[in-house]
Amino acid sequence: MATSKPHDDEHDGTTESLVFPFTAIVGQADLKLGLILCAIDPAVGGVMVMGHRGTAKSTAVRSLAALLPPARFVAGCPYQCDPARPSPQCPSCARAGKPRAETRPLPVVDLPLGATEDRVVGSLDIERALVEGVQAFAPGLLARANRGFLYIDEVNLLEDHLVDLLLDVAQSGVNVVEREGISIRHPARFVLVGSGNPEEGDLRPQLLDRFGLHARITTILDVAERVEIVRRRMAYDADPSAFVARWATEQQRLRRRIRAAMRRHPNVVLGDDALNAAAQLCVDLAIDGHRGELTLCRAATALAAYEGHERVGPAEIGRVARLALHHRLRKDPLEAAGDDRRIERAVAALTA
Repeated sequence: MATSKPHDDEHDGTTESLVFPFTAIVGQADLKLGLILCAIDPAVGGVMVMGHRGTAKSTAVRSLAALLPPARFVAGCPYQCDPARPSPQCPSCARAGKPRAETRPLPVVDLPLGATEDRVVGSLDIERALVEGVQAFAPGLLARANRGFLYIDEVNLLEDHLVDLLLDVAQSGVNVVEREGISIRHPARFVLVGSGNPEEGDLRPQLLDRFGLHARITTILDVAERVEIVRRRMAYDADPSAFVARWATEQQRLRRRIRAAMRRHPNVVLGDDALNAAAQLCVDLAIDGHRGELTLCRAATALAAYEGHERVGPAEIGRVARLALHHRLRKDPLEAAGDDRRIERAVAALTA
């Protein structure tokens, strides 16, 4: 991706880093839509992706991040602050004068399965403590992910207290560290994407509920699509530059659409009929708490912006219902129909 600031219409596929193009991913519509909605409005709450190995989960996250326009950051700030609006909670920018800006791609930070809490949230800078004799803070992965994506593969195998911590920070947008004589608060707003294989266990319902969207990814069984997946991957591996160039037009079209949705999003009106539909849907499906309604409304508003609409109605609520509510359903052993069918029936009853 380009390192100089491009004009809106000048950032094309020929200048971006050679990651696999987002538009070249075959199938997986729920995953792609969930990521796009969270990019348009990070307040949607991130995406939990459950599916078999080798189904393009991590590829999709990196591909979308590379597709989005680069952002401006305060040069030298370890917390990735925006030079136009430095965070008042940033320990680095609060001490600096007029910030110097630089343009670079949005950060995509991987959280290793064996990461410690110190590595995630930050800790005492041991080197400075020993060399300079001062107490200083060494920022962790949450600082690096600010204004970007934090990706956790095998999130269902991560220790519950770390998942809980990550979800708390993702929701508040602030990382608070109180330890070893250090008291730090710094901005940490990121799109949290977790992925896992259902065969290796699920997240506890209390944690799963706090992800905004839930996309279930299955191995594609259509022979023609499987052939196309292999053909595209082999073409990319043989010549990444040529493959990326071949998809540049599609990439640019989607990039412009997402950028337009981001500009349109603050002005999209959430109608009373949409609010009533979201609340009724959650009542009909016996969804606990109110995160369901909030996520439905935020995701539907992002969808309306993405599709060029100025108002959210019950139709948009219905279209994001499976992504926003599937993981919040109570499991009823007496219910013969699957979870998707239960949601479809409830949505159909709303629009009848």
